Amino acid sequence: MDNWLIVGLGNPGLQYEKTRHNLGFMLIDRLARELQTQVKRKECRALIGRAEIENKAAELVKPQTFMNLSGEAICCLLKKENRSAAKLIVISDDLALPLGKIRLRPKGSAGGHNGLKSINDCLKTQEYIRLRIGIQPAQQVNDAKRFVLENFSNTDLETVEKVLQQSAAAIRAVLSDGVEKAMAKYN
Repeated sequence: MDNWLIVGLGNPGLQYEKTRHNLGFMLIDRLARELQTQVKRKECRALIGRAEIENKAAELVKPQTFMNLSGEAICCLLKKENRSAAKLIVISDDLALPLGKIRLRPKGSAGGHNGLKSINDCLKTQEYIRLRIGIQPAQQVNDAKRFVLENFSNTDLETVEKVLQQSAAAIRAVLSDGVEKAMAKYN
């Protein structure tokens, strides 16, 4: 029986901890707190914690390869026993979605996201579940790279907390009811 692999994308290090690009890590940390587990075991250049979500075995994963090389850690993990891309959920930030919105999809393109591009390239497929969390700025930004690596503003933190709560519920729904039902409820 395959374990679910729930991977939050982000960058390791304290300087990135509260940045927009680290929403994947933030959601993994939230799930770990809710499930009373720790994400600290090292494997395949990633930190992993075991959990049971909706009566299903799951591993919470934070790649430590930096965003643009996320695929390397994920491919390594998927080569291990009891893991498959069919039970992979990748959580990422998304500049094209408004802050506070989420999108679940059973598959899809990278949409300009370098972490997803790395995963698609490494897996040689786009057939894995992804949960994208919006970070779109209120007004146009000239430097998207700088924007995603900035901390959330204090005024955004309440929205971030709500979207993380909603995202955790969406992950649970995928495991309990399947991605199609979860999409109908949370998209």
